[in-house]
This record gives sequence, C-alpha cells and structure tokens, in this order.
Amino acid sequence: MSTQKSNNRTLIAIIGDEDSVTGMLLAGIGETIKETGERNFFVVDNKTEDNEIVEAFTNFTENKKDIAILLINQHIAERIRPLVDAYQNAFPALLEIPSKDHPYDPEKDSVLKRVRKILGE
Repeated sequence: MSTQKSNNRTLIAIIGDEDSVTGMLLAGIGETIKETGERNFFVVDNKTEDNEIVEAFTNFTENKKDIAILLINQHIAERIRPLVDAYQNAFPALLEIPSKDHPYDPEKDSVLKRVRKILGE
C-alpha cells in the first residue's frame, strides 16, 4: 500500500453521470484551472468510450496530486472494473457511489471486497 503524503490533497474529484456530477458541483466541489482548463470532474454518458473513462481515472489517481478523494459511480466503475479493482493507493481514496438510476451493490464494491478478504470472509 502506498504511503503518499496527504498534505496538499484538498480536492474531491468525481467520475459520474450527469446527475451525480451536477449534484456534487452544486455542493461546491467543482474546481477548474483557468490556465489549462483542467477539472476535477468528468461526466460520463451513453456516448463516452471506456478509454475516456480510463484516461480520467488515470489522470485523477496518478497525475493530479491535489485530489484526496475520488468518487465514481458504481455502474461506471463496472465499465473499468479491472482497473478499479487493481487500484490500491491510499491517496486519493477511491469510493464507489450509487446513482439515481443505478442502486449501490456492496457485492461489487472494490473496497468492501478487500475488507472482506482481510477479515477472511
């Protein structure tokens, strides 16, 4: 497990459907860097290719050093499940969340799978 420092990690990022991202932006998590246009959110819709989701996930987990928590809708995480399951860094913390149209399934959650494995369940 990674021992990365958390001192400069102050942002929450989200990879989600339009409703989830909009809700989080209304809650105040939105951040856009004027110079580069970089954002801490990525909206996924029916036309979004899996490789675009992988690119956003990789950018948020490897390149951006200011993100403390990455939220991802569980149904979107399913589209890149091998990458999500392989992610083990402490920062940013990865949390799978439900969406309006897709209920949360604890059996699919990568973090809960790891916890169960540790506990021997």
